[in-house]
Amino acid sequence: MEHELVGLAGPGGRWRPVAAGPFALLAVALALLPIRPVWLWATLIGAVAAIPWLLGAAPEARRRRPRPYWRLSADGLERIGPGGSGMVRYERSRIDGLALTTGDGTLTVFHRFGRTAVGGTTSMGLEPLALFVTARRLGIPMHVLDGEASDLLDPALDEALRGGGLDADVPAGGPLPRDHAAEKRLLDQEAALLAAAHEPPRPPVPGGGREPGTGQGRDGNGQRLDTPAPLPSRRRIAVLGTLVALLGAFMVARIAAEGAGGFGARLAAGCWALAAIAGVLGARRRLLRAAQVRWTITVDRLLVRGRPGRGGLQVLPAADVAAVVVGPGLRLDPLSGEPRGADLAALAFGHRLELLARLPAHGLDGFQLAHALDDHGYRVVTPGARPPRRPEYGLEGLPEIFAQVPGGRLVVADGGLGWADAAGDVVLKMPEDRIGGIELLTIGGHAWVRLYDSDGDEFFAAPLSALRISRTDLREAARRAGLPVNDAEYDAYLSAAFHSAVSPLAVPAPEAEVPAGEPETAAVLPAARDGAPTPIGERPTDEFAVAMPAPPGPVTAPGTLLDATRRSRIGTYGMSVLLCQAVALIGAVWLGPELGGFSATASWSVPAGLLIGLGGYWLYDRNRAQLRVSSAGLAVVTRRGRVEWDLGRDRIGGVGIDEAAERMPRLVVWNPSGRVLRQVTFPPDLDELRRACERYGVPWGPPDADRPAPPPPEL
Repeated sequence: MEHELVGLAGPGGRWRPVAAGPFALLAVALALLPIRPVWLWATLIGAVAAIPWLLGAAPEARRRRPRPYWRLSADGLERIGPGGSGMVRYERSRIDGLALTTGDGTLTVFHRFGRTAVGGTTSMGLEPLALFVTARRLGIPMHVLDGEASDLLDPALDEALRGGGLDADVPAGGPLPRDHAAEKRLLDQEAALLAAAHEPPRPPVPGGGREPGTGQGRDGNGQRLDTPAPLPSRRRIAVLGTLVALLGAFMVARIAAEGAGGFGARLAAGCWALAAIAGVLGARRRLLRAAQVRWTITVDRLLVRGRPGRGGLQVLPAADVAAVVVGPGLRLDPLSGEPRGADLAALAFGHRLELLARLPAHGLDGFQLAHALDDHGYRVVTPGARPPRRPEYGLEGLPEIFAQVPGGRLVVADGGLGWADAAGDVVLKMPEDRIGGIELLTIGGHAWVRLYDSDGDEFFAAPLSALRISRTDLREAARRAGLPVNDAEYDAYLSAAFHSAVSPLAVPAPEAEVPAGEPETAAVLPAARDGAPTPIGERPTDEFAVAMPAPPGPVTAPGTLLDATRRSRIGTYGMSVLLCQAVALIGAVWLGPELGGFSATASWSVPAGLLIGLGGYWLYDRNRAQLRVSSAGLAVVTRRGRVEWDLGRDRIGGVGIDEAAERMPRLVVWNPSGRVLRQVTFPPDLDELRRACERYGVPWGPPDADRPAPPPPEL
């Protein structure tokens, strides 16, 4: 059908053990019984332990029965059983409307005789956006209601709503209620899908997918995004489970070979059988949960692998995809096969707004995935605009008189700073001797000012919009008054503009080649217009050529050098010493009997471990890496001057903490499109790093696509 939505359902026929717990207890009970002969006793234990796997494989050998799933089409809303027959059906002609409740996420069907709660959208395998778009394409009214499905089935609530009115609790002039906001968000996403379906394809970003930096793999001109590799790996999990099973079988066989005469031997055999069964089941569960999601994004197609095997690969041609919705969604539980909520999933919609595929993305970084798709020409729709990032400090330092003076603003008067009222009279003045420095910077896309006292301590910080003065006016007025003002972003912006303007004038003229055997005065230039050689003595000189020195780089430009915190260095020292001490003690226990006893061996191994731990980390610490922040960019240099890596200011989109799912927080450097360029392996002081980035015009935090950073505000 043209408009049809099929709910998410697991594949049928997967091999799984049946009633593994009861059969494991039965195997332990058989192990405790004194069955003779002994070979029959061991055979019964192994057969009972293998029965769950044989029962799970029997339906697989006969036929593959798909799981029940829900479907919304022109015939209505129905649940399709394993044999293809309808188990539950709501005909289209009898449906007056559908509703989603925000409290419990239940889908409710409205018909002429009342209302029926069908079930939760998560358990039905239906995403709210896909359900909303498909229902509207089929002509079924779709609404989002605040509350739970039980509220809609309460007659007393119907009387209360009928008496008070549906909009009686909506605050006048306030924000939208939750149900209106959710429905508006779905309508906005539907509008974005319609725009993507009717607009011509957008070309990919030049260089998208070819810029290094994320640590992700590359596949030709495409980009590969992988979830973190499971620890331990799938191969180690399988090997460990196999070894546990073989060890349990070997121990049971050994006990049987020794006769298994006593109760203690039979109890040990039962414990080994239980350990083998538990090890195999635990390894299977870990293997199912350790599936790695892998995306390969190219301009021509999308390849997504959600689970091992041929059935886990999904291929989508780019020509069939109108837009990709990246946000919270659904995924199949690896153990039960039932739909579950996921923090991140991707829905691929076609040009007729049909749902092409559900692409697993749990474990990936949504920021990276959205920008990678956008760079390769795919239209990306997200649930909504990200909230603006707020600074860590607010307006606590504003004096109370600022709010008491109506129409007040910050002014530069009488060699200092003052607060003037609407008439221009200064009601609060800060003399010049109290001002040690004025710093202008950008925080969250807005211009801020910081004031320092004569000792260099910050005592005031506020946005210039709250002070009712522009950045340019404050900078120019303060410089005319002789106040110490620093606007690193403005100076860096002017320096970059100046270098880009004069760089064509600094290109040296090509030197003439003097033929062999000819005097230097007879050298010719191949630059004559008519092709005739021109003597060097008659060569015209460019009086306006300016020899400009190369601009300073991230290593040579003036900046701030940030080191690892003292706490982290002391902690690393302690961990190094403890590790060496543990090795020394283990070595003393292991090799002590051969070297004169534990005490004699530990008497020299423990001090040696202490010296090795301290000396080894001292050798590393004396040449440790440090982060250099300047207006020209970032660089990591060692104490001996070796440059590990450097990045120019034009390649940096943000510096901050990456708190991606299933990963440890790390300090990274993003490029303007959102890819991770570099990772800082040592933890500097975050407050000092933030202040250094803001002082030298380096954006702090992930790139904000909704708010471009350069150039600085009010330039």
